[in-house]
Amino acid sequence: MFKQSALAALLLRLAAAGTTEWSGSFNDVTVSSLEDWSWSNQVGEYQWYIYGTGNTSDYLAFDASYANPDDSSSTVGAKVSLTSTSYWEGQTMRRTELIPQASDTSAIDSGTLYYHFSIMREDTNAPSVAREHQIAFFESHFTELQYGLADGGSGSGDTTLRWMANSAEQWNVTMEAGIWHNFAYEIDFSGGTVGLWHSTGGDDLTSVVSPVSASASSNGEDWHVGVLELPVTGVSDTTEDLYFSGVYIESGDITTTFSGSSSAAAVSSVAASSTVAAATSAAAPQTTALVSATSSVCKPRTTTVYVTASA
Repeated sequence: MFKQSALAALLLRLAAAGTTEWSGSFNDVTVSSLEDWSWSNQVGEYQWYIYGTGNTSDYLAFDASYANPDDSSSTVGAKVSLTSTSYWEGQTMRRTELIPQASDTSAIDSGTLYYHFSIMREDTNAPSVAREHQIAFFESHFTELQYGLADGGSGSGDTTLRWMANSAEQWNVTMEAGIWHNFAYEIDFSGGTVGLWHSTGGDDLTSVVSPVSASASSNGEDWHVGVLELPVTGVSDTTEDLYFSGVYIESGDITTTFSGSSSAAAVSSVAASSTVAAATSAAAPQTTALVSATSSVCKPRTTTVYVTASA
């Protein structure tokens, strides 16, 4: 009876799962495969051109130990590093960023989509708390994560990981070492809204911020999977590492569990129109949703960064 019930539940979850429009899985990505990419040889799942003057291996590494261990679909994760040479094209920001490469960019820049990824830091080579880091951002910065002291902010550091929409902080969580934070941006490109789903470790994603108004736009080649760090006078460069796992873009119903993505795997999902209460595990860090984009804690962006990609 138990096996029959489990099978029935599995089939139900499969039927409800979303569709992966683009997979950024690192399972088959290597330093060598990324070095094969160029504007004249656009191979693989990622464009690779936003990094410093060193070798690819100075900024990226791939290993099973870098993946979220609770995500059975991700056998390999990525270590994204900022070093003393991480200055791209003479800019003053340190940058290491991958860009999705989709055969059909319209599949990932229109309609309602869920942009999935997981990130983690360690105590070793931890990102500086004294500098603003822009993580998993779009070119227009209509949504992104930020970590560290906000650009122009007061104080000596900030350990919160903040979710931004239209340059205003909507939600935050303390980013502790060794804790995997799982995210999905719920983006309605047609309706001009973006919401946030979050969990830690292997917990199911839950909706933590309902969709808010945003100038959502993309050309299918401007989601930056990586990190950009703004400079701060008097703060010296150190090597910093941020870990990524479980990167993919999904349409349809959102996949909320970590047994795999898309309808090809055994997953549970929640319809995009569903209202889901945010449930926080006792072991998970405390999170804060900001009820108003105009509250005193919301800080408009003072720095806008543009990237011009040319063949």
